Amino acid sequence: MTVLEVLQRSTEYLNKRKIDNPRLNAEHLLGHVLGRTRMELYLDFERTLGESELVPLRELIRRRGEGEPLQHLLGTVEFCGLTFLCDKRAMVPRPETEELVELLKSQIPNPKSQILDVGTGSGVIALSLAVKFPEAEVLAADISEDALALARENAERLGLSARVQFRKSNLLDGVDGSFDLIVANLPYIPRKDRQSLAREVLHDPEVALFAGESGDELVRELIEQAPAHLKPGGLLALEVGIAQAASLTGLLRKKNYHDIESKNDYSGVNRFLLARYG
Repeated sequence: MTVLEVLQRSTEYLNKRKIDNPRLNAEHLLGHVLGRTRMELYLDFERTLGESELVPLRELIRRRGEGEPLQHLLGTVEFCGLTFLCDKRAMVPRPETEELVELLKSQIPNPKSQILDVGTGSGVIALSLAVKFPEAEVLAADISEDALALARENAERLGLSARVQFRKSNLLDGVDGSFDLIVANLPYIPRKDRQSLAREVLHDPEVALFAGESGDELVRELIEQAPAHLKPGGLLALEVGIAQAASLTGLLRKKNYHDIESKNDYSGVNRFLLARYG
């Protein structure tokens, strides 16, 4: 079969299995097997593929059809213009989290800021900010040893191992010092919502998804802990779940945070909370 025929058949297979954007998925997987970009595939539609190329592609297409995330199959994910390793050790970064990082770039006036990323996962927030602010001191914390191992691999891949420190910590329990910015994309999905999640999401580690019965338990705990680790006027930046922003804003006020802002993501969901303390 030619490249074009393989793409067409793969697209049909993925479409029958209700995979979103089946043609795009097929192009990414074929490009991965052949070591080609999607554009290069378009310039080589008539090329005939051999069995040595079709065998690994069939396996990847089968796994994608069963709901395994595309990013796990490719082994990488693009985030804020950087390429990160991505596997089952940490949550696949979401586009909303990219929006949070872009938002923060305008909220950090001091290029030498001390930054803490809580629940760093694969390290995408901490490492993206370290690239943007090369003079900043960045600490990335997570409760998962597996996630921290992946984050360290990403730091090495990006040449940031000497600049970004990693710490195993349950929220702020294992963290010392004060910071200009504490940012967190913590688990915020209620356990009762498990059945409504997409197949792909359930491939993420449970510790990265579920926080408790209401979903906002860990975020609330961080709001309680953060003042002891924020410099005067320091910023707490949070990504939160759907319909959680209003109650969490109330908690921020109760705990004497000020300059509290809630911001929507590109889908119109009230997704980000920014608040200063002291």
